[in-house]
Amino acid sequence: MPLAPVDEMNRILRLQRHAFIASRPEPMSMRKDRIKRAIAMLKEHGDTLCKTMSADFGSRSMTQSMFSDVAVAVGAGRDALKNMDAWAKPEKRSLRFPLGLLGAKAELRYEPKGVVGILSPWNFPVNLAFAPLMQILAGGNRAMIKPSEYTERTSLLMKELVSEFFTQDEVAIITGGPDVAAEFSGLRFDHILFTGSTATGRRVMQAAAANLVPVTLELGGKSPTVIGKDADVTRAAQRIALGKMMNAGQICLAPDYLFVPEGQDGQIIDALTHAVGEMYPSLLDNSDYCSIISDHHFSRLKGLVNDARAKGAQITEINPAQEEFAGANVRKLPLTILNGVTSDMAVMQEEIFGPVLPVMTYRDIDEVVEYINAHDRPLGLYYFGNDRQEREHVLTRTISGGVTVNDVMLHGSMEDLPFGGIGASGIGAYHAIEGFREFSHARAVLRQPKANVMKLAGFQPPYGKASAKAIKVLMK
Repeated sequence: MPLAPVDEMNRILRLQRHAFIASRPEPMSMRKDRIKRAIAMLKEHGDTLCKTMSADFGSRSMTQSMFSDVAVAVGAGRDALKNMDAWAKPEKRSLRFPLGLLGAKAELRYEPKGVVGILSPWNFPVNLAFAPLMQILAGGNRAMIKPSEYTERTSLLMKELVSEFFTQDEVAIITGGPDVAAEFSGLRFDHILFTGSTATGRRVMQAAAANLVPVTLELGGKSPTVIGKDADVTRAAQRIALGKMMNAGQICLAPDYLFVPEGQDGQIIDALTHAVGEMYPSLLDNSDYCSIISDHHFSRLKGLVNDARAKGAQITEINPAQEEFAGANVRKLPLTILNGVTSDMAVMQEEIFGPVLPVMTYRDIDEVVEYINAHDRPLGLYYFGNDRQEREHVLTRTISGGVTVNDVMLHGSMEDLPFGGIGASGIGAYHAIEGFREFSHARAVLRQPKANVMKLAGFQPPYGKASAKAIKVLMK
C-alpha cells in the first residue's frame, strides 16, 4: 500500500482548512449536498464494498456487511438530513438579573470546528468511517479519513470512491500503515475521532495533546453479560450467541464474558450449543460465518484458549457439524466456551475480540456488581432477566458506556441513542444530535443593548450603594 508522507497529509489539511475558512458562512444546502453524495456513493457501490470486505477478511457474509456497514452508514446520513436543520438552530439562554430586563440577549450557536480527522478500524471498515462522517458533514466540517491497513483492499476502494464523489478539500482518504496512522494522529486537526483499542487510543490522545486537539475515542474493553436469576436462559442464549458470533466476535460491543447464577452454567452452555446449531449448522464452508481478520489475531485467540486450558478452565467448542478445524486452511474459529475461569487467565485480562466466551458463576448479585466495579468501565453492559429490582440494582450500582437489557449490543445500533464509552472504554459520543454536537463548537453569544447595563446595574466604578444593593440581590 503506498504511504502518504507527512508533507502530503499536511498539504491536504491546509487545503481543507483554507476551503473551510473561505466558504464561511456555508449554507446548510451545501452540507446536505455532501451527505447526499456520501449516501449515493454507498448505495451505488454497496455490493462492491461488501465483496471487497469479504476478500479482506477471507470470508465475510455479504448480507452482514450490507446491513452492518453499508445500510447503517446510509441510515446515519438519512437521519442527519432529516434532523440537521433543527440540530443547528441557535438555543436561547437565560441571563443573570437584571441583564434580561434591560434588553440583553443570549444564545448558543453550534458552529463547525473545521477539519476533523477520522482514524477508523478494520472490524467494520465502511460503517466506522462513513457513519460518523455523516454527522461531521452535518456539522459543516471537512474530513480526512485514515482507515485500517488490515482491510487494505477496502481502504483503497474507499479512497478511489471518495475521490470520485468529493473534491479533496471536502473529504480525503489517507492510506498507509501504523507509521502513517501515528503521523496522522499528530496533525493539527480541529478534532480527531479514533475507533480502536484502548492501548492505541492512549497513543492517539497523547499525540493529539501536543497540539491541544480535542478527541473522541471509541474504544472497547470487557463488556459483561449478566444472566439474572429469573432469566429465560434459552432466549438469553439465542441472543448472546448471535451477538458473540456476528463478525466472529470482532466487535467492540460484543459480550466479553458471562455471569451466570451458580449451578446454571451447564444449562447456559447447553442452550448456547443449541442456539449456535440453529444459526450455523456448519462453520468452515458457511459464508454466513466470518473469518478472523489475520493470522496474528487468529494465533492470539488460540493463545487465550490454550492459556485458560493450562490454568484449569473447562473448554467447550461448539462445533455443530463436528468439522475438523486443525487442518483447514481458513481462519475460522468455533464459538469456544471457557468455564471455570480465574482472574489470572489472560482471557480475563484483555479484550477478547473474537468467538471466545468465558463463563463465571455467582451466588449473590452483589458479587457481580463488585467484580464489574473493580475493573475498567466497559463500553457495554448487558442484563437478562425480568426482576425489575435486580435489574435496577445492577444498572444503578455500575457504570458503563451503554446498556442493553434482555439482549446484547443493540443500544449501539440505535441512531437516536448516543454511542460512546467512559473511562478506559472511551471519551465522548456520537450518533444523531450527540454526534452533531460532538463535532460542533458550542459558541456562546451575548448581545448587549445600547444602554450601559453595567453602570445601571451598579457593576461599574465608582462603587457605592447601588453596587452593594446589586450584590445583595445576587447573593439572595
